[in-house]
Amino acid sequence: MLIAASSIIPATAKGANAFLAPGYVIVTGGRITEVGSWPPPGRPDVELSTGFLVPGLVDLQVNGYFGVELGDADPAGWAEVVRRLPETGATAFLPTFITSPIDHMVAALRATAGFAPAMTEPGNNPAGARVLGVHLEGPFIAPIRRGAHNPDWIIKPDPEAIGALLTAGAGLIRVVTLAPEVDGAVAAIEQLTAAGVIVSVGHSDATAGQVAGAATAGARLVTHLFNAQRPMHHREPGVVGQALTDGRLSSGLIADLHHVAGPVAGLAFRAAPERIFLVTDAAASAGMSRGRYVLGGEPINVAGADGTPPVRADGTLAGSALRMDAAIANMVAVGIGLPDAVAAATRIPADLIGRPDLGRIEVTAAADLTWLNDDLRTAATWVAGDQLYGPVLG
Repeated sequence: MLIAASSIIPATAKGANAFLAPGYVIVTGGRITEVGSWPPPGRPDVELSTGFLVPGLVDLQVNGYFGVELGDADPAGWAEVVRRLPETGATAFLPTFITSPIDHMVAALRATAGFAPAMTEPGNNPAGARVLGVHLEGPFIAPIRRGAHNPDWIIKPDPEAIGALLTAGAGLIRVVTLAPEVDGAVAAIEQLTAAGVIVSVGHSDATAGQVAGAATAGARLVTHLFNAQRPMHHREPGVVGQALTDGRLSSGLIADLHHVAGPVAGLAFRAAPERIFLVTDAAASAGMSRGRYVLGGEPINVAGADGTPPVRADGTLAGSALRMDAAIANMVAVGIGLPDAVAAATRIPADLIGRPDLGRIEVTAAADLTWLNDDLRTAATWVAGDQLYGPVLG
């Protein structure tokens, strides 16, 4: 398949190579086999005369979507999310389970391990976004920074609990968010890292020194920068200050302009270039109308369909209603260049999760592609070269 596009953002480099305008991509057997500037070497099968062809978007924090909470969903619920996420531009994602009783998390992981592997790569049913594993956001977090997590279910990490989760996950666990200041956290970071799990600092009241210690022990990510963590102070940098200045750490950012104000989100990009990645932290209410939904086994309320985040009964923000394409658009609106915003939603998270075959338009990469209209809304998506969303093209 030969795709010609008026503008291509490969997300592989900055500067002069950030755009191909116009350009073309050749896809063979689900992989990209050639990328070049106009003119193409033959008659295109697909011509995109407007907008931007970008890599498929990669979201490392999805609690749920389309009315489905992934931590409690059955295979049919998972299939619905997998099938429909390409509508938002996302072609790969990390389902995220927030804090719940440890026995419940073990059971959820065990159940998920029975059907999720069939959804991890194209060619399986249902056709849709790739499942990259599971992100456990808790239960080893700080009660004082719990956000929307139930404090009754928060526990301190110990080798037995971590071992039970790893065994139940059967290799599916890719990221665990924990608070590095709680008793046993450093040993937990070492245990998880040794098992091939990426540790993310989050829901934490840690000092900058404690976050630095977590990075020394193996932590590499920070979960939803600025939210549910000790803020930056000029005499105690906290989680935020350490995240922005420590080159070992990359931070997820919920770019809905509700969780983090636009100027502050822009500041993060400028303070930590190439170390900010966009996430939705989407809850089951994402893509749905106003009403009551569930996050972490407890109700959340949505007041409208305008992108306002869902909340708990006490007004605490509880996930988001964000789309990945909207996250890109929001960052561009606050002054971040489009190539940098696209990279933060594609190559950067793909590399962090250990998938350098995703998130870029280059030879040998998977042919996961998203066509954004001029308004940066998703018009079409492809996974492994198969179009899964949008009008019939070609």
